[in-house]
Amino acid sequence: MAESRLRRKWLPVLVLAIALYVIVRAAGTPQSSAPPPAAASTPASTPSSASPSPGPSASKSTSAYDPADYAPQVRARARQAGVDARLLMAILYNEAYKPHDPALERAWQKYKPDASFGIADMHRATFDAVKQGRDFAGRRWEELPDDRDLAIESAAWYLHDLAAQLPATWPASYTKDDLLALGYNAGVGNMLAFARGATPGTQARSYLDRLHANWTKAGQAVGA
Repeated sequence: MAESRLRRKWLPVLVLAIALYVIVRAAGTPQSSAPPPAAASTPASTPSSASPSPGPSASKSTSAYDPADYAPQVRARARQAGVDARLLMAILYNEAYKPHDPALERAWQKYKPDASFGIADMHRATFDAVKQGRDFAGRRWEELPDDRDLAIESAAWYLHDLAAQLPATWPASYTKDDLLALGYNAGVGNMLAFARGATPGTQARSYLDRLHANWTKAGQAVGA
């Protein structure tokens, strides 16, 4: 009961903090400096010397976030995982609906322990499963807010793992990218159900609609 009362006490504070954060961003608060390079983790299929070129980082909490700024990492990580770079970028656009600030993400996670982390909005259990047997197996889910390249890398390999579980053909009219996006949002079990013809719920349908809306700018960002 004490924990429940504490959460109710802090919820308005967290909501207010996020609201103020969004207002400040929208007002165009000037940045004191450009964000430093991101710390790239070692890719799974290439030696460390072939890691993607470093790009913007989330280490400065006031830095603006645009998924297109991470096009080099998206192309490189998608290529390593054997997935569509445009799909990976579109998913980053889908997941950019909330402010990706490390401090705010950690504050929210204290209130909601099962919250997702990083610019790809990945849950702990998903990250821990995806990293198994890969060169970032030693990394921790808690690092995702600060290392955007790690977030992109883990998202790329999650799409790879989802694709490996799709059947060769399916009766539903969805494309492979549609199903992978639905799987990213709703999990592999639901992805396979949708492939068999199940109707997505409101949340999954909205996610797919946003993916289609983001598809053009995602292609422009990665040069597809």
